[in-house]
Amino acid sequence: MKKFIVIFSFLTIVSCTSKEVVIEEIPFLYENSNAQPSLVSKNGSLSLSWISSTKDKKVALNFSQFNDGKWINPQTIATGSDWFVNWADFPAHAINGDLILTSYLKKSASGTYTYDVVLSLQKLSGEKIKEDFILHTDGVKAEHGFVSIIPNANQGFFITWLDGRNTVDKEPDGHHKPMTIRFAEITSNGYVINESELDSSTCDCCQTSIAVTNDGPIVVYRDRSEKEVRDIYIARKVNGVWEAPTPVNNDGWIINGCPVNGPKVSVNSNNLAVSWFTVSNENPTVNLSFSKSNGAYFDTPIKINDHDAIGRVDVAFLNEQEVVVSYMEGDDLGTYLRVKKVSIDGKISAPITISKIDGGRNTGVPQLEIFNNEIFVVWTVFVDEKNQLKSVKLSPENI
Repeated sequence: MKKFIVIFSFLTIVSCTSKEVVIEEIPFLYENSNAQPSLVSKNGSLSLSWISSTKDKKVALNFSQFNDGKWINPQTIATGSDWFVNWADFPAHAINGDLILTSYLKKSASGTYTYDVVLSLQKLSGEKIKEDFILHTDGVKAEHGFVSIIPNANQGFFITWLDGRNTVDKEPDGHHKPMTIRFAEITSNGYVINESELDSSTCDCCQTSIAVTNDGPIVVYRDRSEKEVRDIYIARKVNGVWEAPTPVNNDGWIINGCPVNGPKVSVNSNNLAVSWFTVSNENPTVNLSFSKSNGAYFDTPIKINDHDAIGRVDVAFLNEQEVVVSYMEGDDLGTYLRVKKVSIDGKISAPITISKIDGGRNTGVPQLEIFNNEIFVVWTVFVDEKNQLKSVKLSPENI
């Protein structure tokens, strides 16, 4: 493995000291163009899905697991030439026992944003259970995407997505009706059950996030009010019933368009951590907020960024009291992918720069997970006239 050293400073009142953090690059040497990663750590495994594409625009959804210090036995889950491939709306996957559920987006009509969410269910061995079936039941030629998946306790999966079935209709003022967010369960044999609408008005194209607490599943997403306030909301299923969504925090960000910048949630026991991007008071900010009540209430947000925030966040619990947050920010010298460690009592580490990066779409949405007490980060780079995935790991000991 290639190793490189990142030097950073802890600034204190009396002195400056520096530490060395070793970041190991994990080789990712696959052909064609590779992008749109989804990184998942769950139940003792670390897995990665991504889209590869050829010059003639044929694409494939791929899957690999991390073992013995490398990505092993890549599998091709599905292929096609009529997919909707987008840097921000990337495939999702989850593992439950020996089952893996994956998603991708397939064009349903000629419109730019008319596509369906297509699922595939198979065993980790590659044995197919149910291939290429559509998640949603509306049959409307509209936008469906921004999927999040997580295993449930019954060998199946919970899934959430943004659904544009209502956007083909117009309000009395002539504007199209808003995007919605929906939830369903996928059984171990591939049936879609218990589909429901969580919110009738959401931001059109921000990533969603899903988790399971002791009370039940939760979904975190960017809402959209009638006055175009687009703050982060949480929907919780408690005692088998979905409660009315509530704000994680009242940022009051008014924007007449989608910022393409969704939140991320992580759960450890009763504790939740939600990280998100906002431009409250015209100040681009990455926030983090903890909840010690399964998401019923949230603490005052903690500001994460030190420079101009770009967002594209991720968060994962390192232990019961600490999380690691990844985010993008920029200064006069460039744009950087960074991580910080934050404790529930509000202590924040100095930033660690994972890499100097492209601040545009080529970087995609960086992914962060904790596996075997190490921090893993995956993002997209553009080299030799094509996209490629960059994956690294580092120890949290010196953060």
